[in-house]
Amino acid sequence: MKTDKYIADLRTKSDAELSSDLTAAKKELFNLRFQNATNQLDNTGRIREVRKNIARIQTIITEKAAGK
Repeated sequence: MKTDKYIADLRTKSDAELSSDLTAAKKELFNLRFQNATNQLDNTGRIREVRKNIARIQTIITEKAAGK
């Protein structure tokens, strides 16, 4: 599946790369919310997808910190 490949890709990244991905995803979420508030967003499902990606990245960071 698409998410399995995404998660496998996240697991191979370093902590610095994960942090930069997390920052980029949070910025994207902010921009999507801004577009949604001004009625410029066509694909509102993208907000949910980005939120889940943020959670996935945070989970991988937590797992690496715990030493798994």
